[in-house]
Amino acid sequence: MLRAGALLTAGGATLPLTGCDLLDRDEPVPPPDPLEPLAGEARELAARYRAAVAADPGLADRLTPIADAHAAHAEEIQRLIGRPAPSGSPAPGATGATGDRDGLLAGLRAAEQRGRESAAKACAAAPAERAAVLGSIAAARATHVEVLK
Repeated sequence: MLRAGALLTAGGATLPLTGCDLLDRDEPVPPPDPLEPLAGEARELAARYRAAVAADPGLADRLTPIADAHAAHAEEIQRLIGRPAPSGSPAPGATGATGDRDGLLAGLRAAEQRGRESAAKACAAAPAERAAVLGSIAAARATHVEVLK
């Protein structure tokens, strides 16, 4: 009986260590996908447009469809990546738009031009199965620049 108790005690002492060891294994973290910055940029652009509409509600008809397009682009890029989008608030600088209408539109136009360039670069570097989606996003961003003139 004493031997059984000693074995149980010894076994019980090692069991938790063995169980914890299973959780502490170093699993490799997958490398970041090259499209993650583009997805983040699309989320930031959507937030910038929504902030501009909040600052000047008269721009809602013009800017809301563009904000919706950027949100859809972010979702599609995340689908290509195969991982859910990181949770959290929009990127810094994406909210709190202030200024007059011309200033708001100029800021959006500059952000859209930078976004078009990054989407075009991502498209050129992407494998064929991603290039069509990224080309569409680059084209949409070029169109957005024109809408903002």
